[in-house]
Amino acid sequence: MAEALGPATLAYTDRELFRPVRGQRVMEEMTALTGLLESAGEADREESGLDEITSPAFVVRSGGEVVSAAGYRIWLRGTAHMSVLTARGLRGHGLARVAAGAAVEHALAEGLVPQWRARTTESRRVAGALGICELGAQLSFMWENEFPGR
Repeated sequence: MAEALGPATLAYTDRELFRPVRGQRVMEEMTALTGLLESAGEADREESGLDEITSPAFVVRSGGEVVSAAGYRIWLRGTAHMSVLTARGLRGHGLARVAAGAAVEHALAEGLVPQWRARTTESRRVAGALGICELGAQLSFMWENEFPGR
């Protein structure tokens, strides 16, 4: 085995369960995320998946800087795989909930099923606050030389 990813919870919501957040939210181009992604560090950046979103980026700004952002990547069968990232020094203040809430609301309006994958307690807490219910778990493995000789 080369790498293991997880375990992580998998959570989903729909229009009835979703609890929207009213706050600052703005659709931006991906270029607005550069500073946040660069300052996050490699591990947080990869965990967030924000580099891979195909939706608009929903951002929260403070002093003109993007301090939290969310979006989603469309997967098979109409699933919107959610991504969110908040600047390290500003976590725990509800910013991820505001940004992610806007992204979830957008996904639902597009007829998609929002999916939240979480490995940390903090991420699970944000999902729960938005009405995203844990329904399962995921553990992924990547194998070296899965098919030797090919």
